Parts: sequence; structure tokens; C-alpha cells
Amino acid sequence: MSIKVFDTIIIGGGQAGLAVGYYLRRAKLDFIILDNQNQSGGAWQHTWPSLRLFSPAFISSLPGRLMPKAKDGEYPHREEVLGYLSNYEQHYQLPIYRPYQVQSIQRDDEHDCLRVTDGSYTWLAKTVVSATGTWSKLITPSLQGQQEYLGEQCHSAHYAGPDDYKGKRILVVGGGNSGAQIYVELAEVADTSWVTREPPLFLADDVDGHVLFERATARITGGSDDDSLGNVGDIVMVPPVKAARDKGILHSVPMFRQFTEQGVIWDDGREEQVDAIIWCTGFRPQLDHLADLEVIEADGTVQVKQGQAIKEPRLWLFGYGDWASPGSATLIGAGRSARENVPALLDFLQKEA
Repeated sequence: MSIKVFDTIIIGGGQAGLAVGYYLRRAKLDFIILDNQNQSGGAWQHTWPSLRLFSPAFISSLPGRLMPKAKDGEYPHREEVLGYLSNYEQHYQLPIYRPYQVQSIQRDDEHDCLRVTDGSYTWLAKTVVSATGTWSKLITPSLQGQQEYLGEQCHSAHYAGPDDYKGKRILVVGGGNSGAQIYVELAEVADTSWVTREPPLFLADDVDGHVLFERATARITGGSDDDSLGNVGDIVMVPPVKAARDKGILHSVPMFRQFTEQGVIWDDGREEQVDAIIWCTGFRPQLDHLADLEVIEADGTVQVKQGQAIKEPRLWLFGYGDWASPGSATLIGAGRSARENVPALLDFLQKEA
């Protein structure tokens, strides 16, 4: 009986997986995409309802198909992004199968390939693209007394909007774009403070996510050593954030020292009762399924060159951020990363053949 071995299996059907799939479809490869979600949209399904992109639609598009212009202003809303991603995979008839939660990838020496399994089913492939993103690996600081705190703690990944927080005392922790956007939304309905370890870095009004991405990429790739160009984490002045600034409420306070049962103790020793903490403190790459390949470094990343894992050349990584490819965890960067790195994957398959 013949054994089916795909050219490529993509793990993850979010923006990075779709971008890679577009180029593999064009190259007429025999591939599939295994996604652990019940429907299209990847991590965008789990963002808060009012989230806006901080780049215009035409800049934030995946390869081959422009995102429609936002109906309300320049920056698309979450629902518009979800609609675009759903339409994208349908338009290109990408071979996506869901929901399959891949548990491990192992070397298959008998068939000279990689073996992918979800615990129930197994697939074989000459190459595997890991595009599982970061959403399910939350970063939450650990502070003294945190386990005894009786109030609510919610990471931005699970923040569902302001309705449950009306009239309460809220701390939003984190100095990036998610912290800024969630803070200004909650400030409209609750007694809210924005807590950051360092003063937030605000970009000029005319610097959107596209300009920021280009500047950060230039610095990462050695095209510039100017630290004033901005980082992807710096705050873009999308309309709600700009409105908060114009009202005079866009400011942060330093990080608190520790928790109490009912709230927090600030650095000056003052205790305060707090109803809820919203952690906007980021994510780590979701790479648990790569453990058997022994490619994960002590810092939680994988050594790559043009997206190809150095310790396992049949493995490729897309969409995890700057260490995989500049800005590749963004919509802008996902498309560019796929365009620049998929040709090396195709060359690898050609040589192997």
C-alpha cells in the first residue's frame, strides 16, 4: 500500500498560514493546512470587539487580494479583518482542515519525512510550516500577593469589551497598543488607570502601522541604526487613542508594588481597592508541538535562516515575530515574510526531489 506524503503541511490557519498557502497554491504544491480553530480568522476571533488595525486596509492585505477599505474611517475594525480572512481562504480555495489540534511533529526516518499527529490522526510531509502564532501563550507578570487577590484578572486575549466593567475600579497594565486601546475604551465607563513599567512611547499622528513596520524592519535588518525610528510596540494614534489624548486623559501611572486581597499596594506604600486587572502584557510563541524535534532554544525561539529551522531543515516557521522574520506577527509582515521566504522552501523541495 502506498504511503501518502505531502510536499508541505502548514500548521495554523491564521494570517501567516494563509499567506504561505497562497504561494504554495501558486507553486502547485501538494499541501494541506491544519487549523485548530472551528472557523476562519485565527487569533483575530479572540481579540476584543472594538479592536482596530493601526494600518490602512490596503497596506494590511495578504498577498494577491486587497482588504476592502474600512467602512468607518481609515483603520479597519476586527470584524472587517475577520470577514477579509474568511473571504481570502475561500477565494483561493486553500485546503484547510479544522479543527485539528496538532500535538507533535516527529522525524520519520523510514519515509525520510516529518510525521505530524493530533493524537488521533497522522500525516506525513516532506516539509512542515509551523504558523501557530502566539495567542494561546499568554505572558502575565508574577507579583507578590497575586494568588491571594480576590478581584478579577483578565488577559487582553480574553477581554470581551467594557460592559462587565462599568462603574468599577480597573487597572489596565501594559504600555503597548493593546494597553492603550483597552484603557481608552474602559476609561469611558469605569474608574480606570493605565499602568506601565516605563512611560508609553507615542508615535506622531502621521505615523501609522505601515510606516512603523518599515522603520522597525530597517533597523532589524541593518538598514538603519536610528533608535528614534520607533518599534512595532510603540503606540499608534488610532482615532480612539487620539480622542483620549485630546480629552487630556491619555497618561499612565507607574507599576504597583504588590497585590492585596482586595487590591494593590502602590510604590509609595498607598493601598487601594481594585475590582479588576486587565493584563495587556503580550504573548510567547506557541511551539509546544515542536518539542520532539529538539529545536527550541532556551529563550523559547527556534534558530532560523529565511524561515528555515537550522537544526531541522524540513521545518519552517512563519508568523512568530521578529526572530522568525521582521514584523511577521502582523498582517503587514505575514505577507512579506511569506513572499521573501517561501521561495527558499520551494528551492529546498526541488533539491530534495
